[in-house]
Amino acid sequence: MVATQQQAPVAPQGLGRAGLLAVVVTVLAWASAFVVIRFVAPWLSPGALSLGRLLVATVALSAMTSLPRLGGGTRLARLRALPQRVRWLVVLVGLAWFALYNVALNAGEQHVDAGTASMIIQIAPLLVAVLAGTLLREGFPTPLVVGLAIALAGTVLIGVASGTADAGERPAGGSPGLGVALVLVSAVAYAGALVAQKVVLRHLSGLVVTWAACAVGTVALLPFAGELVRGLAAAPAVVWWAVAYLGLVPTALAFSTWAYAMGRSDAGRLATTTYAVPPVAIALGWLLLGEVPLLLAVVGGVVCLVGVAVARRPARRRTSVATG
Repeated sequence: MVATQQQAPVAPQGLGRAGLLAVVVTVLAWASAFVVIRFVAPWLSPGALSLGRLLVATVALSAMTSLPRLGGGTRLARLRALPQRVRWLVVLVGLAWFALYNVALNAGEQHVDAGTASMIIQIAPLLVAVLAGTLLREGFPTPLVVGLAIALAGTVLIGVASGTADAGERPAGGSPGLGVALVLVSAVAYAGALVAQKVVLRHLSGLVVTWAACAVGTVALLPFAGELVRGLAAAPAVVWWAVAYLGLVPTALAFSTWAYAMGRSDAGRLATTTYAVPPVAIALGWLLLGEVPLLLAVVGGVVCLVGVAVARRPARRRTSVATG
């Protein structure tokens, strides 16, 4: 009988101070996006805002990927060298994540507050696990199933809270129930795109994938160019700055700092840091927009996070196998 042991995975080198700073920047940037989207909503339609944000981000990411130390000048050659199936996955990531996700989220935040939207989005990590278990054959461990049930219950609580709120407690205009549904659509699009991106990242760096997908999303949203021009023409200068901020900070910068930290930490552990986004978004929404989420919505958000935490618990597995 011969005993063989699985080789232990190599430990990440550790975040360090620079990596920790990158995580903090990412969380703050992504949380602030929910607040800025709510602020810009009265002036720009969901499609126009998405296009403006992606135009700025595509220009910034094009400049970043042109830097010599990042392999500037080779990004198009890398894309052409990809298998056709992978190129289509890049297109899928761009359409689902950068186009559909942004439009659905922007539309949803015309009906629900920034804090509530940021909590609903936290269902996405569980959806990623479900899709990965089905499409990538990663399985369905017990913690995942239990966590999914808990998180779905939390989402129901958020929906009930939004649907039963008094008119004075709701964000101005629209239907809260519709807002919850739209943000859920954005979470599904985000989850599907991440699963596709997981395959693409075997062939390209995270920064190049982000640039290519952002460019695809920009092209897909060009039909909203007229609305963007008309909206910006009638909007005050602060709206222009807000759109530029969304493109430069939560999109171009935050995705870059996330990729930097991802290369220096275990992916599963790093992903848990995004659970800090909802409370930060709630705090920023309260301080900057005066939005106080309903108590039941907060409870639902906490339940969602508990479900995600349960789902992230590793399943027990054997580390040695005996063969004879």
